Amino acid sequence: MILTPAIRYTLIGILVLFLLSVPHIFGDYPKTLATEILIYGLFAMSIDILAGFAGRTSLGHGAIFGTAGYVVAYYVATMNGDPWLAIVFGLLAAVLVSAIFGALAVRTSGVYFLLLTLALGMVVWGVAYRWTSVTGAENGLLGVARPQVLTDLDTYYYFVLGVVAVMALIVRRFVYSPFGQAMQGIKESDSRMRTLGYNVPLVLTIGFMVSGFFAGVAGILIVYLNNFVSPNSVALALSTQGLLMAILGGVGTLWGSFIGSAVIILLQNVVSFYTERWMTILGLLFVLTMLFAPEGLLGKGRALSRRWLKSQSSKS
Repeated sequence: MILTPAIRYTLIGILVLFLLSVPHIFGDYPKTLATEILIYGLFAMSIDILAGFAGRTSLGHGAIFGTAGYVVAYYVATMNGDPWLAIVFGLLAAVLVSAIFGALAVRTSGVYFLLLTLALGMVVWGVAYRWTSVTGAENGLLGVARPQVLTDLDTYYYFVLGVVAVMALIVRRFVYSPFGQAMQGIKESDSRMRTLGYNVPLVLTIGFMVSGFFAGVAGILIVYLNNFVSPNSVALALSTQGLLMAILGGVGTLWGSFIGSAVIILLQNVVSFYTERWMTILGLLFVLTMLFAPEGLLGKGRALSRRWLKSQSSKS
């Protein structure tokens, strides 16, 4: 146990109160950043499902994230469809694309899995960039209206907070379920899991689809926040950013994804006001994390608190 229950619940309570009070203590710009942190934290968590619990690091999740956004944007902005029904279509598209990616990639591992998902993501980016009549090419799709009840930024923030909280709890339940334990067994030794009778490709494909579903949720939320989608939404840079968020917070920790999301988004949007070299700062932070906290910021915090509790118990 890392923290006593009293301390843990106190910290959770403080965090919940802070998140609930964001619209009351900040202006529109900080509220938008807080909303982005929640959304990209969920996106990084979807990557962590595979990277942290199945041992498969994907660089194609940006394509899944953006595909869900494109489907919603096309249905709402081009076809004038119902924004709520668009969410269903966006999630179906995300699951379909992730099923295709998974079926093609799960028989590989390590760098081959990484490169294959990268290549598949680039195919989606090429379609988004070239299929002008549907995607708008480099101009993207504008005017993606949110459901009427969510047009106010404060209301949308609370909606995102609720959705992300529910999705995060479902993710946690999933990775610690028997199916999640099977994924972790594959991470440790896929040959042993085959010997035990598990269909390893099928387990990984389903895991990829579940991971893609949560990436799709994040993609839909960000499109409704920005009212816009473009090929940047499916680009390799987005997949890389999500992976960096997961690594920075701590691969395999789940909640560390939100820490990584907060650090990177704040560096991009706050530190860049004071210096044009914020990318250098981010690079240094990432290097230092890899050198001194390879388990990520949350993982390092847990290790330090565990060490402190052990020293306190030895003194008593």
